[in-house]
Amino acid sequence: MSGGSSRVCVRMVGHKMEESYRETLKEQMSIVEMPLSDPPLCISCCPVSGDLLVGCKNKLVMFCLKYVVINQNLTVLDFERSLILHIGNLIPAEVAFCAGRVAITTELDVLILKLVQQHAAGTERCAREEPLGAGVRDEGPSAHALQLELDEFIVCQKPVELLGEESARCEIPVTLESTELPTEHTKRFHVRYLLFRCFTPDQSPFGFCEETKLHSLQLLPVYQTGSSGTAQEETENKRELLSLFCFFSLPHAGYLYSVGKSVELISTYQYSEKSEQAVLTPQFLHVITRESLQCFTVRCSAAAARDEDPYIDTTVKACPPVALDVCTLRMQLFIGPRAICHFKNHIILLTKADTEDVTERSKPARRMLSGKTDSIKSRTNSESEPGWNLYIINTVSTIQLYREMVEYSRTYENVGTESCVHLLSEAHLLVRAALMGPRSLRPDQEAELLGAFRESCAFLGDCYSRFDTKDYHLALPYYRMSGLPVAEVLKRTVSEGDETQTYERGFMFYLTHSLNEDLNEELTKESANKVLQIFCLADPVQLPHILCSPCMRNVCPSAAVKCLQQVEKMMPSVVLTLTKASMALRMGDLMMYEHEMDSYKETALACGFAGQPRLLRQPAPGRRRGSHPAGRSPEGDAAGAAGGGRGGAARGQ
Repeated sequence: MSGGSSRVCVRMVGHKMEESYRETLKEQMSIVEMPLSDPPLCISCCPVSGDLLVGCKNKLVMFCLKYVVINQNLTVLDFERSLILHIGNLIPAEVAFCAGRVAITTELDVLILKLVQQHAAGTERCAREEPLGAGVRDEGPSAHALQLELDEFIVCQKPVELLGEESARCEIPVTLESTELPTEHTKRFHVRYLLFRCFTPDQSPFGFCEETKLHSLQLLPVYQTGSSGTAQEETENKRELLSLFCFFSLPHAGYLYSVGKSVELISTYQYSEKSEQAVLTPQFLHVITRESLQCFTVRCSAAAARDEDPYIDTTVKACPPVALDVCTLRMQLFIGPRAICHFKNHIILLTKADTEDVTERSKPARRMLSGKTDSIKSRTNSESEPGWNLYIINTVSTIQLYREMVEYSRTYENVGTESCVHLLSEAHLLVRAALMGPRSLRPDQEAELLGAFRESCAFLGDCYSRFDTKDYHLALPYYRMSGLPVAEVLKRTVSEGDETQTYERGFMFYLTHSLNEDLNEELTKESANKVLQIFCLADPVQLPHILCSPCMRNVCPSAAVKCLQQVEKMMPSVVLTLTKASMALRMGDLMMYEHEMDSYKETALACGFAGQPRLLRQPAPGRRRGSHPAGRSPEGDAAGAAGGGRGGAARGQ
C-alpha cells in the first residue's frame, strides 16, 4: 500500500489518511475498521442518514456517517463514534435504527426510544431534567416492597404494553455517553421513551412454547409525497420523512406500530403456522414459515396519509381506515424456507430442502457470535450439506395486482357489500402506497398509477353511493378525488329506463353537495331533467335549492314547475315560491310570475333571497351564460323582481 500497488486500503475509523496513498485512494477498495470494546450482538444502518448502530451487552454504540473531502476530485466516507447508550440489564437480540428512533428487542421485550437533539448550550439542563433511568425507578415499587414479594410469593411476569410517556415506567434505565469531539456546532442528545411491550411465553394459542421469541425487528420509513427532482439521486436528497413504522413478530403473531408523530398499534397479524422470519415493505408483509411464503397487506399508506393531511376524512378527501382488517394475499408453498429479504419488487429467499430431525429444529436458536469452535463447525456442516437453494422472486406489479383485486371485487357487488368495499379499499391502498414511495418511477409508470388511483376512487364512490352503509357520506370525497364530473357520475349510478330505481343516501349526499356548490359544469337537458326526477322522488325538500344550481340551467322549466307544485302542497316556503317565479320567467309566463310574487310581502321575499342568493343570478329566458346583451346581465333580470313594484318589474323583464 505504501508503494501504491495495493488495490485495498484499510483504515481505522476517524484516522487521518496518510499522504502516501491519498492520491491513489480513489483507485482502491477502501475498508473502514471500527474497533469495539465489547463483542457485537447485532447491527443496524439508518436508511435515512446512513448512521450505524451496533448492539452490545448492556449498551448500544452509534457511528455517524461523515464525508471527508480529500481534494476537489476525491471525497471519501468515514464514520465517527459519537454516542453510546448504556442500557441497564438488557442484552439486545435485535436492534433497528432509523431517523433518531432506536428499537431494541430481547427474547420477549420490545423497547423503542427516540434520540432528541439539542445544542451543547442546553445539554447540562437536559441531562438533569430527563429521567434517564433514575426518575423511572422512583415511579416503580420500592426495593423493600419487591423483596417482600420475592420472599412470600412467586412473581410471574405479565404481558405489558406502555405507549408514549407511559413507556418511561418500564424501569429500564438509559444513560447517554457522548464520545465525539466537542465543537461549537456539536449537538447533544437526550432520550424520550416511545414504546415498551413485554410478552410472556404462554401467549401463543398453539400450546406451551419454549420457543416463543421475538424476531424480525424492523423500522420502516415513509417519505413525503410530491418530492421533485430530475435525477433519482437528487430526489432522494430532497425527500422528507413523513411517517415511521415499527414491526416485530412472535412465532404466531406480528405487530405493526406507528412511531412517527404518534405511537399506536396499527395492525396485528395472525399466522397460520409458526413463522421463521418476516420482512415489511410499504405495500406488503412477507412472512416465511417452515413450509410456505405468505404475503399480507399492510396499513402504512393509510396511516401516512393521515399524517400528511390530518383532515383527510372530509368532503374533499378520504382514505380507507387504518383499522381495516388485514388480508392474506398469497400463500406459496416452499420446502424449508430459512431466510428472507426484500429489495424493491424482488424477494430473496433462502431454503434448505432436507428431512431435518424435528427435535433438532425445535430447539431454540442460540446466538454463537463469540464461540469460534461452534461457528467453524456450523460452517463446515453447511458447506457439506446438500439441498440449499436461493430464489429470487419477482412480486406482481402494482398495476397488475390492482386489476386482479378490482376484478375479484365484482363477484361481491350483489352479494357482500362489506367484502366488495374491503377489496376495493385494499386495491386503493396498494396504489396509494406505490405513489408514496420514492420517486424512481418513469413518467409513464407514474401516469399509470395516478390513473389507477383516480379509478379506484371512482369505484369506492360507486360503492358508497349504491350501498346502504354507515359511511355513505364517503361517496362525496371519493368521487371528487376521482375527478369525474357530475354528468359522468350520473351515467355510472343511474340506470336508463328504470322507473323503479331507488337512490341510496350516499348518492343523494354526493348529488346534493355537488349541485349546491358553484360548479362550472353545466348539465345537458337530459341530465338536468333526470336530476329533477331524482329529487322529486328521493328528496323533494332540496328541490328548490337544486334548481337554483348553475348546473341546472338547462332543466325544463315546465317540468320543474310541476314538481315544485307537488312539493308546495306538502311544505310551502318562500324559497320555493321564488323558484317557481324564476321558472315562470324562463317560460315567459308573466301572469304566473306575478301570481307567485304576490304570494308574500316584500320583506318575506327579501328573506327568501337571503336564504337562497343564487336566485338573483338566474338567466332570463332563452339566454345562456356569456350571451347577455350589452348593459344587461342575469343578475339584473332576477334582481329587478326583488326591487320596486312587482308588476312593473315583471313588465320590465
